[in-house]
Amino acid sequence: MNGAPHVVNDVMTRTVVALHTGAAFKDIVRTMRKWHVSALPVLDEAGRVVGVVSEADLLHKEEVHDGAPDRATPRRGSTDVAKAAAATAGDLMTAPPVTVHAGTPLARAARAMARARVKRLPVVGRDGALVGIVSRSDLLKVFLRDDGDIAEEIRREVVPHLFAAPVEPILVEVSDGVVTLTGRIRDTSLVPVAVRLIRAVEGVVDVDCALLGPLGRGTAPGLCRQDDERARTT
Repeated sequence: MNGAPHVVNDVMTRTVVALHTGAAFKDIVRTMRKWHVSALPVLDEAGRVVGVVSEADLLHKEEVHDGAPDRATPRRGSTDVAKAAAATAGDLMTAPPVTVHAGTPLARAARAMARARVKRLPVVGRDGALVGIVSRSDLLKVFLRDDGDIAEEIRREVVPHLFAAPVEPILVEVSDGVVTLTGRIRDTSLVPVAVRLIRAVEGVVDVDCALLGPLGRGTAPGLCRQDDERARTT
């Protein structure tokens, strides 16, 4: 697709700050502050990702300080209490971590991030070793794709396969990621397929279908503009 991102490998950050399981509490805080991040992957001795330490994990200690231990403890789960007493990354981290592979499609990575309610995901190789990090902002890079590239892909990959012999030429225009289709086709039942395929093109924000059927025939209601021979003569 003219170099447009398909998978996590195309948008991820390869320079990653990580922790070892023995990293001390204050060192973790300092590292987060220095690199302006809210979470850090934790690695074992082989460089495999075994967990993630977030600001939320660190704040358990502050929550305990906020009240008397004998009153706070019964209301808290055993995991929270353990993290409040933890002093190293290995004890603080959330495990097992939610990770993605470099070849994971961007849509799947976005779903994984949403389900886990996290802002970033460690990217691992087949052996589980850390190879990068992908964030919400990385996944949004796809929408910076050039309008011309989007239009060219649709003209090349979608239009000729669905509408090999249109009644009138099909024009594809893209503005700020919004695709507009105009022209006249023989079979309007293909319109929903075209819209679905175009929405799947990287960088597409929305689709405005203005395709028409043959003269004298209506088009698919709600999908394209209605037009017939009488309307064109009035």
